[in-house]
Amino acid sequence: MDRVRIDKWLWAARFFKTRSLAERACELGRIDSGGVRAKPARDVHVGDMLRIKNDGGEFIVEVLALSETRGPASVAQTLYRETEASREMRMKLAEERKAMPHFEGTREGKPSKRDRREIGRLRGRV
Repeated sequence: MDRVRIDKWLWAARFFKTRSLAERACELGRIDSGGVRAKPARDVHVGDMLRIKNDGGEFIVEVLALSETRGPASVAQTLYRETEASREMRMKLAEERKAMPHFEGTREGKPSKRDRREIGRLRGRV
């Protein structure tokens, strides 16, 4: 096997949970192969450099092996090698996310009695 579709390889390497999600990422331009936006049917070859943007962050990887089938995570990790710069950047962004305060999302609908009391306290009312 000397070439594989990029959407199949991304799914087999476990960057995306389903092949349709990998295909959609290609269509949205979240996958670059050698600096060029990759279409789902583009072939991947050993030695290609890929830039992958997904929920886990942005990965810059070198393709080491090809596979069309999804296997265990230990096998999937042998398909690629992440660059050191990419790994450091992801770790730095993860640290920044941890340091940011977490805010509760806004609630839908009318405020409850408890919410109205909190709003009153915030506005300086007793």
